[in-house]
Amino acid sequence: MGSPDPCLFALNSSRPFAEQVARCLGVPLSEHEEREFEDGEHKTRPLVGVRGRDVFVIQSLYGDGRLSVDDKLCRLLFFLGALVDASAERVTALIPYLAFARKERKTQPRDPVTTRYLACLLEAVGTHRVVAMDVHNLAAFQNAFRCRTDHLEAAPLFVDHFAHHVEERDFVVVSPDAGGVKRAERFRQGLRRVLGQDLPLAFMEKHRAGGQVRGAAVVGEVAGKAAIILDDLISTGGTMARTAAACRERGARQVYAVATHGIFAGGAEQALADPALDRVIITNTVPPFRLSSGLVQSKVVVLDSAPLFAEAIRAIHEGGSISRLLEV
Repeated sequence: MGSPDPCLFALNSSRPFAEQVARCLGVPLSEHEEREFEDGEHKTRPLVGVRGRDVFVIQSLYGDGRLSVDDKLCRLLFFLGALVDASAERVTALIPYLAFARKERKTQPRDPVTTRYLACLLEAVGTHRVVAMDVHNLAAFQNAFRCRTDHLEAAPLFVDHFAHHVEERDFVVVSPDAGGVKRAERFRQGLRRVLGQDLPLAFMEKHRAGGQVRGAAVVGEVAGKAAIILDDLISTGGTMARTAAACRERGARQVYAVATHGIFAGGAEQALADPALDRVIITNTVPPFRLSSGLVQSKVVVLDSAPLFAEAIRAIHEGGSISRLLEV
């Protein structure tokens, strides 16, 4: 690392993930205080001097049993503001799972554009840079912010997993909707280069109206192949279950559900337990705490994204390139 080392903080709810990042980076987590008041208010502050320092803060924005997404965002904003007020030279927010990224455009009259509002909040407290992984819409993420942004991708982790930890080689990469074809194609190209063989691409017809998802046609050939269904996140699991069933009906031998962020809300447990799905592969940007331990042990594979974030911190701190981390 360059000298002096960066200051690395993690708010309490993201500390287990941040400890893995710190170990990869070889830099200890800096101490901070999160104080709760009797009326539900709170404060956060660094317990070490940050004047003139390069500061990084890790906070993944997903709701859990104790804190909602709003709670975590509010704490992050207050802490970032406190660091700026304490004269940190540069403050970078590392947000493994960026909440509110799914509402990035108006789809109905008077709809909010929540991604842009989130960007305004982070910028308002003085954040210099935002790093996130596999946001829902990359163009919307890049356009929403006026501060610097960096976007990490889990595709290299998934390519490594299927190239070195799965015996099957006759794959077809499937996007669960037409909007995810670019993401699926990038993964397909990376896996093709590693395996040294061509791989077909398919996508699922999908229409959403009034909260209901429709469409069952699969465009592309999946018969006799192992289908890798790739998406940015799994929420209720309904989209993955529908796509897996459609692939099985069309003769797929195996079906893998692959997503960077495992939110697993609502009826995800039942959807992912469907025998049409052989394995569910996610990263640890969101721990699979909503699923039963039995399902996690039997069907879910969690890949470690902490080294990617450690390398991103190293690159930013030393003025290096983030783009090399995106190479598949």
